[in-house]
Amino acid sequence: MYIPNYFKITDETIAYDIMKEHSFATLISQNNGMPFATHLPLMLNKENTYLYGHFARPNPQWTNIQNQTVLAIFHGPHCYISPSWYETNKAVPTWNYVTVHVYGEVELLEDEHELMNSLHEMVLKYEAPDSSYKLQNVDGEFLTGMNKGIQGFKIKINKIEGKAKLSQNHSTQRQELVIEQLDRCSNTDEKQIASLMKANLKK
Repeated sequence: MYIPNYFKITDETIAYDIMKEHSFATLISQNNGMPFATHLPLMLNKENTYLYGHFARPNPQWTNIQNQTVLAIFHGPHCYISPSWYETNKAVPTWNYVTVHVYGEVELLEDEHELMNSLHEMVLKYEAPDSSYKLQNVDGEFLTGMNKGIQGFKIKINKIEGKAKLSQNHSTQRQELVIEQLDRCSNTDEKQIASLMKANLKK
């Protein structure tokens, strides 16, 4: 990924937070000589060394992904930045965004215990704290049948690249003008970008 120095995320803790908060990722590998992508949730383990996920078995991506070096893209908040917000009309539109790219080798999960652990962690993450749904309460025979329809995997993380394009290449005055406009927006992404820009200005 192309990352100018002023947009580079150098703190891995920030990258891990983005991966956890925006865990519905795009996983890209090679399949029959062509790029192939699947959109799916990926769970970071507690040691920040592996990503866990699973494919639907009819998805051909898993059939030749073993030991491949793949790219997982985590898409953080993003939004359009209008030059009408600036103090000058000598400007062009741009886009502010946050993203993390993870490179690593894939290992298919053959251990049923490891697969079930990853599924339990996923359900715990996405279910509301007061939800009555618990994976361990699902009928065992039914769950075994459902698990036959998926292929679990883990990605050993070899490299992480993070990019936060938050108008750092503009003056503080201009960044403040952008934040003011984004704060007026009702959309979540605009609010999140404004918050990140404020935090970046305080550094």
